[in-house]
Amino acid sequence: MSSIRLYRIIKTFLHYGLDDMVPPEMLPWYAKLGRGSLFWLRNKHKDKAVALRFRLAIESLGPVFIKFGQMLSTRRDLLPPDFADELALLQDQVSPFEGELAKQLIVDAMGIEIFEQHFSDFDLIPLASASIAQVHTATLITDDNNHKNIVIKVLRPHIGKTILADVKVMSRLASIAARWFPNGKRLRPKEVVAEYKKTILDELDLNREAANAIQLKRNFEQGSEYDKVLYVPEIYSEYSYKNILVMERIYGIGVAEIDTLNQLGVDMKLLAERGVEVFFTQVFRDSFFHADMHPGNVFVDATNPADPTWIAIDCGIVGTLNREDKRYLAENFVAFFNRDYRKVAQLHVDSGWVPASTSVDEFEFSIRTVCEPIFNKPLAEISFGQVLVNLFNTARRFNMEVQPQLVLLQKTLLYIEGLGRQLYPQLDLWQTAKPFLENWVKEQMGVKAVFTKIKENLPFWNEKLPEIPDLVYDYLKTGKESQQHQAFLMQKILEQQAKQSKNIVYSILTVGIAIVLTLFFSLYF
Repeated sequence: MSSIRLYRIIKTFLHYGLDDMVPPEMLPWYAKLGRGSLFWLRNKHKDKAVALRFRLAIESLGPVFIKFGQMLSTRRDLLPPDFADELALLQDQVSPFEGELAKQLIVDAMGIEIFEQHFSDFDLIPLASASIAQVHTATLITDDNNHKNIVIKVLRPHIGKTILADVKVMSRLASIAARWFPNGKRLRPKEVVAEYKKTILDELDLNREAANAIQLKRNFEQGSEYDKVLYVPEIYSEYSYKNILVMERIYGIGVAEIDTLNQLGVDMKLLAERGVEVFFTQVFRDSFFHADMHPGNVFVDATNPADPTWIAIDCGIVGTLNREDKRYLAENFVAFFNRDYRKVAQLHVDSGWVPASTSVDEFEFSIRTVCEPIFNKPLAEISFGQVLVNLFNTARRFNMEVQPQLVLLQKTLLYIEGLGRQLYPQLDLWQTAKPFLENWVKEQMGVKAVFTKIKENLPFWNEKLPEIPDLVYDYLKTGKESQQHQAFLMQKILEQQAKQSKNIVYSILTVGIAIVLTLFFSLYF
């Protein structure tokens, strides 16, 4: 199967003339001979730009490649702008599979009795269809006879085998690209495919998506001022399986439906600013963020147009940050706001993101060169996400290793900023984010943070306090026994050395006597 699939992929690439991306002088003679032997596979799209041809080729290869192209479009740190812009146009408009087959998969997973007892009004026509799964509407009948509108997400049959076969082919092509394409090593196609493989395989387990959604919902149900800005549909995990996900049906408006939102009189400025709050709350308060917030996964509850709420679905991909990453990232952002490039450079070295041997002076100069022209524009015209991309590009020239959690963060920030500016083009993301970050840094590093740390550790200290006298006694006793043991060993060593010294003296005397006797007998006999 993989050989047939490989031929189809090569055929598609050649029909779209993607071999033109490799300069002829870089190809060895046997590669040129191989290309010439495929004389029936000619470029049929010579009138189109290379970036457009690349996008069309990806699109024609089906769902797995389309999703790969979508992921690749977020890696603006690796792609030329025209390629990134073209790939960003890819949409998941995939033909659905049969509704009867979807129903059968659901019945097979949960059993016919549970399905007939708890589900009704199952719509065989899918509400939406994507590359990995499709969604059907139904009604859930709970044990207390409540009727709830729900959707059932069903993985495409055999999609796992299809993905593994395509990813295997992608890995082969990535190895070829790394060797023969211009800047192949810099673009690191093998690492990109490996990253895609991990991401897409995670999406094949809907139990993982259910757990992520439950966690995200819990994070935004804590009652603070930020928790009213994001709603996550309820998950009915008792009816969910690895290939089936049952969740509450939402009735929001697609965030990309700008005209509809304007007609309803939604406060677009507030909605855009709340999008920024959603992002920074997830990252810096919860260390757990939805990492796939493209327009297809984000809706708006406009029930109250003056107080709109974001709705997030499809939590298959999430990102996390540890305490150190959060702190360094927040300090980096604040330093950028204040144009303190020296601190940005030093933070990268301190965090280990760039080698300790990096010249802070040279790194600071490079960052200043990239960022100062940006700051000549009005703040509202500055792309926060693009600044982050430029920073990572600059850092990579100083041998910065790829940080997977930062790549997801960059991707999410680009999504959020893009949505925010669509909703409200005058959005001043810097002005919205700066107070949030400054307050967060103050809370994490100020006096309040010290008391918070003590408060968090009090239960542990309270538990260990009664044990302290015993621990001190055991330590002193162990120390005394250790000293006695060391003294005993020292005595043994000294005795051994004395014994060895005596043996050496006896040996010398014996040898000396033997020599004297030998001389005596040789002289007189």
